[in-house]
Amino acid sequence: MAPTQKLSALVVDDEPSLVRVVEGYLLQDGFDVRTAGDGETALALARESEPDLVVLDLGLPGMDGIEVCRELRTFSRCYILMLTARADEVDMLIGLGVGADDYVTKPFSPRALLARIRTLLRRPRTGSPRTVPGEQEQRIFGDLVIDGPAHEVRVGTSLVPLTRMEYDLLETLSSRPRVVFTRQQLLDAVWEDAAGVASDEHLVDIHVGHLRSKLGDDPKAARYILTVRGVGYRMGPG
Repeated sequence: MAPTQKLSALVVDDEPSLVRVVEGYLLQDGFDVRTAGDGETALALARESEPDLVVLDLGLPGMDGIEVCRELRTFSRCYILMLTARADEVDMLIGLGVGADDYVTKPFSPRALLARIRTLLRRPRTGSPRTVPGEQEQRIFGDLVIDGPAHEVRVGTSLVPLTRMEYDLLETLSSRPRVVFTRQQLLDAVWEDAAGVASDEHLVDIHVGHLRSKLGDDPKAARYILTVRGVGYRMGPG
């Protein structure tokens, strides 16, 4: 049996003490780790090393984490976990909206952070979409086409760029059209049992909001993802 290839991580934060702690935990968990204290260095390292995971601070000096995340998404589909010391929800929404897969607020437990990372890494990798024997190659909902083998989503003729979490959320909802999924069911299916996530149902609402925005799906007149008030979400008629 061939040895398992190490996963690589890039830790980006301007607090050296925090970087050392996160780096230490990732090294102990078997990652190859590189670090950066600013956005420009982080992007250069990401282009060079093509990391599987980027742990990215929102409040970087100069080019902030939002800009770094936006730039990363132009050439990489790595997992991005954003760190923020700001309790302001708007910052979190902006960070997720530019392509972050998840966020953790400071201060945090390194063990909880590692659990969150492990959950992200259980999601399908680019080029290796999750497949189920006998599942439909394409799922069609009006103008929306979800192409499982290609791991692509289109609205009309336009390709819709989604983060891993957004794609997995859409894949889960579309797997059983007209069936209502509760927020907790979606957490269990997409985020599984990461520490700090299991009870954070608001995280589902955030990602559904971003997903709708990218699909051009007005929640007041939804064509694809319908809200079932007091219960959760379901896909619209196929």
